[in-house]
Amino acid sequence: MNKKQIFTIFGGTGDLTFRKLLPALYNIEASKDKELCTDIVIIGRRDYTSETYRNMARDWVEKFARLHFQEEIYQKLAERIVYYRMDFTDEDAYEELDRFYKEMGAEGHIFYFAVAPRFFRTIVTGLKRVNGAEEGKVVIEKPFGESLTAAAELNETMEAFFSPERIYRIDHYLGKEMVRNIQIIRFANPIFSNVWDAEHIECIQISALEEVGVESRGGYYDHSGALKDMVQNHLFQILSIVAMERPKSLAVEDMHREQIRVLKALRLPENIEENMVLGQYAGYREESSVAKDSTTETYAALRLFAENDRWRGMPFYVRTGKKLGKREMQVAVVFKSPAEGVEPNILTIKIQPTEGVYLQFNIKNPGETEEIIQAKMDFCQSCSFVNRMNTPEAYERLLGACMRGERSWFSQWDQVETSWRYVDQVREQYRRAGLPVYAYQPGSSGPGEADVFLKEYGHTWFE
Repeated sequence: MNKKQIFTIFGGTGDLTFRKLLPALYNIEASKDKELCTDIVIIGRRDYTSETYRNMARDWVEKFARLHFQEEIYQKLAERIVYYRMDFTDEDAYEELDRFYKEMGAEGHIFYFAVAPRFFRTIVTGLKRVNGAEEGKVVIEKPFGESLTAAAELNETMEAFFSPERIYRIDHYLGKEMVRNIQIIRFANPIFSNVWDAEHIECIQISALEEVGVESRGGYYDHSGALKDMVQNHLFQILSIVAMERPKSLAVEDMHREQIRVLKALRLPENIEENMVLGQYAGYREESSVAKDSTTETYAALRLFAENDRWRGMPFYVRTGKKLGKREMQVAVVFKSPAEGVEPNILTIKIQPTEGVYLQFNIKNPGETEEIIQAKMDFCQSCSFVNRMNTPEAYERLLGACMRGERSWFSQWDQVETSWRYVDQVREQYRRAGLPVYAYQPGSSGPGEADVFLKEYGHTWFE
C-alpha cells in the first residue's frame, strides 16, 4: 500500500468485531504481510479509552484467533488500534471525525459497517462530511436489505456515495477453504469435469445444518428467517459456484458473469407445495425477543431447477435449519446409478466443521463372488494441524482481499438482486398456497415433510 489507509469499524464493540474481525486482523499481523498493516479506528458509543479497548480486545483475540496467540504480535497490532467514541447516528459528529482523520494523516479509507443495515444510510450520510471518504472502500455485512425492495433502496443509497467497484458485500461463506476449492475439484479433475451435468448426475444437495437455535439473535432472526438469513445469500452463492460454466479466468468479471447466469436460470416452481417445505423448531416462540405467535421459519428445504443446457431437468436440493441434530455444511453430488440395484457414486465436498472431500464408489466384493459393494475414500483436509495453520479463516481471507482490492469472492449487486427476487417470489407463492410452517423437534433432522417431498421423486437426503 502506497497510501496510509485507515481501517475503520463502525460497530466496534459488537460480537462480530470481537469474535471475527479483530482475530482476523491479528492473524494478518501474525502472517507478517506488511502490505496489509493499517491503522485501525474502532468506533463505538461506550466510554472506553484506547488502552481500555485494547486490553478488552486482547482476551477475544487470544480466544478466537486461528494462529497461536503471542503477546508480542498482539502488541504490534494493538499499537495501531485507536478507540474513537462517537454516536454514529449523529450527523454533526462526522465533522469532528473528519478532523480526527486529518490528525492521523489518513490518505485513504476502508470502512467496515459491522452494524444492522438500518444504520447504513445514516453512516453514509454522515461520511459525506469526511474528506475523501467517497474514494475509500466500504465493506457491508449481510443481510443486504430485508426484501428485494429494501435491498434495492439500500444499494441505491450506497452507490449514490461509493462507486460500485468500491462496495464489498461480504459473504463469509465465500471465504471458506472448501467453497473456494469447488472450482479446482470440478475443473482440474477430468473424472469430474467430464460428467458434471444432468446427463450423469442424479441430483445435487447443498446442506447447511446448525445445532444451535437463534440464541441472542431472536430480534433479528424473527424478522428474517431461514430463507432470508441463509438461502438467498450463502446457499445461492454456493449453488452458483457449483453449477456455473468454467469462467475464462478467476477475474471478478469472469467469475461474476458465470455465477449470475446460473442464478438467472433458476425457474420458479409451478407447484410450490411440491418444491418447498418450511419448518419451525419447537420452543422457538419462547426464545428471547421472538413474537409469541411467530410463524417465522427456522428451517427451509427447496427443490430447484436451472433452465440451461447443462442442468435442465436435474434437481438441486437446498436445505438449512437451526436446532438440528448436527452442525454440518456440505455439497453432495449424487451421480446416476449405472444399473438397477447398484448404489450411486457420491462426491461430497465438506465445508464445515470438517473440511475435505468424500468419495463413495463401487467395487467387487473380494472372493469368489460378483457382489458389488461400496468403497469409501475420505480426505480430511482440516484434520491436519499443518493445513489448519496454513489455511486462512474466512474473514481473514476476505479482509485481506478487500485491502488488496481483490473483488472476485464478494457478492455483486445483480447477484443480490436476482437472489432476492427469487426468494421473495417463492415466499409469496408459499403464502398464497396457504401452506403451514411445520413444527419439528430440536435435535431432529427437521420436519418429516422435507423427507417426504424428496422421496416422492426417488431421492433421500444424503447424510
